[in-house]
Amino acid sequence: MEQLTKLIREDMKPALGVTEPGAIAFAAATAKAQVGGEVTGVSLRLNSGMYKNAFTCGIPGSSRLGNLYAAALGAVGADPEKGLECLGGITPEQEREAEALVKAGKVRAEVSRVSSRIEIEAEVSTRQGTAAVVIRDSHTHIVEIRVNGAVTYRQEEAPAGEEEREAPLIHQYTLGQLVEYIETVPFSEIEFIEEAYRVNLALFEEGLGSSRTTFAPLLLQENGGERFSADEERTASLLCNAAIEARVIGLDRPAMSITGSGAHGIIATLPLYAAYRVRGYSRERLLRATALSYLVCIYIKEYSGRLSAFCGCAIAAGTGMAVALAWLRGGRVPELAGVIRNMASSITGMICDGGNQGCTMKGIAAVSAAYASVRLAMAGVSVQAVHGINGRTPEETMAFMGRIASPGMEGTETTIMEILGEKGRGM
Repeated sequence: MEQLTKLIREDMKPALGVTEPGAIAFAAATAKAQVGGEVTGVSLRLNSGMYKNAFTCGIPGSSRLGNLYAAALGAVGADPEKGLECLGGITPEQEREAEALVKAGKVRAEVSRVSSRIEIEAEVSTRQGTAAVVIRDSHTHIVEIRVNGAVTYRQEEAPAGEEEREAPLIHQYTLGQLVEYIETVPFSEIEFIEEAYRVNLALFEEGLGSSRTTFAPLLLQENGGERFSADEERTASLLCNAAIEARVIGLDRPAMSITGSGAHGIIATLPLYAAYRVRGYSRERLLRATALSYLVCIYIKEYSGRLSAFCGCAIAAGTGMAVALAWLRGGRVPELAGVIRNMASSITGMICDGGNQGCTMKGIAAVSAAYASVRLAMAGVSVQAVHGINGRTPEETMAFMGRIASPGMEGTETTIMEILGEKGRGM
């Protein structure tokens, strides 16, 4: 199996709801499983990105929002064996139990540090004991478990600040090599990517059929009341953003995530499905384009970090999707590089203020910017390398895009956290 195929296969994961509440619930559920018994309290320590992304995020199977309820529901009712889908099947009784814990002040969350490195420490107390689970770097990567103060599991880690000394695999490739891979890899080796469309289209339908969504019905109306109209861009925006809205409000369907994010996975795929339906591309061409979309997204995210102050959904996944759209239209590396420069010069710097309804607006902006970037680049019009944060090569441009997030926007992250803190005190 090709290294890049393996990279995509390992990165694609279904996630129920926004990934961060799922990860918090998974940590709490895993801790609870170590001791059993009736839950008496939950304590969370989260890095800023984790705290922010779950701050007002909808929780699947529940009308509740945010970090505290994600932790409480994870502790009282989630199944850790289901990973990021652990909140599936929460019962009304378990929701009431979680609500009682939160209202009694027995669930607490604090920020451990301002960082784009994923960090979760969930400590669950029950009538039978106390257990803590520590997760770092990816949403389900457990590095330590403690039971009644004793370490029962620990994975050796690189010291803080040294975790990225070795260059990620994806950065060993040029854009041209990524294109060569997706054009020559045996199709049977990447057919598994089709599962992302089954999962994400089901989420789209859930959003379109729900009385809780507000953006989705209007986007459908703007597309002439049709799921698939002759207007490719409106169709793309409808598919993409009805699914994103369904996800952030907590409807009970998973998204297929990439780089640890369901919204990244949605933006990286569903606009391409619109192009496939409207323009009549083959199934094989769609899946090859999707592989390119994923790889460009991963390339940028490895520079920016998984959870930062910039909207990786729009910027990283949006750029990947735009490059794939241009490839579907016959673009070669010069045009694809132009697409990347156009995206870098337009929406880089869009902030992430958490997983919430605002993600839908960011998705709308990403689709619009992607289609404009592709249209211009395919006509030979793009922002030239000499300007702004564009590099001499597409690889350098993507690296600069990532650096805007980390370390570039660490001060922005601090300001966002201060604002959320002020809002939290007023809620």
